[in-house]
Amino acid sequence: MDNTPYGFPARQPFPQHGYEHLKEEHEIGMVAGGPAITSTVVSMHHYQPPPRDHIIWSLFSTLYVNFCCLGFMALAFSFKARDRKVIGDNSGATSYGSTAKCLNIMALTLSLLFIIIIITLVATGVITAAQLGQRRG
Repeated sequence: MDNTPYGFPARQPFPQHGYEHLKEEHEIGMVAGGPAITSTVVSMHHYQPPPRDHIIWSLFSTLYVNFCCLGFMALAFSFKARDRKVIGDNSGATSYGSTAKCLNIMALTLSLLFIIIIITLVATGVITAAQLGQRRG
């Protein structure tokens, strides 16, 4: 094995023949007697999250609060939104997803309202029946 140290050769200036000197910086920026205007355009792509299809919410609406089949309709629109999203049609997926969201909100609201009305009618009916029972007894 050779133990001689390896060194880098001394720097020598570039040969002067065959090469042109670069123009000065101020000469490059001058065009037709005035300063050159340069601009750089950088296109930025904004990240857009994929459209929501609300399929889980629609599934629960179908199983638990399916008032007048609104939950089932929401599930159908959620599937359509999912299909559009897979195809790459973001505007169609957004449209179907927002329809599914509205149907889910309507199903939930109407179901809760229906439950509240039933509870209110039962409670008032029980109170009225109790009062009638006390009067007879």
